[in-house]
Amino acid sequence: MKPSRGIVLVTGSNGSIGDAVMRRFTGKFEHVIGFDRQALDPPPPDCVYIPVEMTSDKSVLDGLRIVREHHGEHIVSVIHLAAYYDFLGKPSPKYEDITVRGTERLLRGLKEVGLKVEQFVFSSTMLVHKPSEPGLFITEDWPFGPTWAYPESKVQTEHLLLAEHGDIPVVLLRISGVYDDLCNSIPLAHQIQRIYEQQIAGHLYSGEVAHGQAFMHKDDLVDAIESIVERRSQLPPELPLLLGEPETLSYDELQHTIARLLHGHSWETQEVPAPLAKAGAWLENQIPGQKPFIKPWMIDRANDHYALDITRARTLLDWEPKRSLRETLPKIIAALKKDPLGWYRQNKLDPPSGLQ
Repeated sequence: MKPSRGIVLVTGSNGSIGDAVMRRFTGKFEHVIGFDRQALDPPPPDCVYIPVEMTSDKSVLDGLRIVREHHGEHIVSVIHLAAYYDFLGKPSPKYEDITVRGTERLLRGLKEVGLKVEQFVFSSTMLVHKPSEPGLFITEDWPFGPTWAYPESKVQTEHLLLAEHGDIPVVLLRISGVYDDLCNSIPLAHQIQRIYEQQIAGHLYSGEVAHGQAFMHKDDLVDAIESIVERRSQLPPELPLLLGEPETLSYDELQHTIARLLHGHSWETQEVPAPLAKAGAWLENQIPGQKPFIKPWMIDRANDHYALDITRARTLLDWEPKRSLRETLPKIIAALKKDPLGWYRQNKLDPPSGLQ
């Protein structure tokens, strides 16, 4: 089939999601172009990568001028994935420089260079919303209530886009946690690690174990993005959209399921008072040579519960997840059992001494 005319531009194209999006659109549009700090060498077939630093006005404008001069002025969709993220839990100037102002640079640059853009898709997060309680499902109209620096930067960027997008339609993707068949989800990988290594910390939790967070397989996210691009002419000019699996597994169910898959038995989890847990996390972070994942600020977030109502995505995109975390956990654990050291490396975890 002949590729459709126009350009799909993906920022953060070297990341796991960005790479999957680039590959999905390869062959479907004339030009699939990625912006990232370093261009892949060699790039995937039929893809073009342009090195762009999102914190630099000049770099963003230079990249957009290359797009216009070599590929044309018609952009079908900008899929903006580039952003800053960390688990430090405190404000960082990088959130402002990369996530907020980087988006502003890109949006203004598109207009300044004279590119004709049919759609601007921004990767936000479900965490812009105030947490809910079990039995309550968050919709796109649920109140904002970011609880740490990362989602706060997304709220600021959403406000900026709504104020400045002008004639360019915007889609605000409020995405759940993302995983794949090897895990590649930072919090989920650490939870699996604690149980695999049978750490004492794996039996302790500072929140209510009946609470949980929504997840989504990376392939389902890419399916949704593809549908958003395909249906761009049918979507409203300002569209917040929650994406995630309709079933949210509780922390307790995750604990039991992971333990049964790894060790063949259930796993008891004890709820620990928050002040005690916070003190323990602080002490663990003071031990020389230790790099614990749990930080004191995370204790305050342990009770956060996110279950999503994806009616809008079903209605406008004819989309819903084809996969589930419940069904994928056996694959994730099988990959860990088959090649423990490779799995640790894939998930950027420090392996125990027995695996090194």
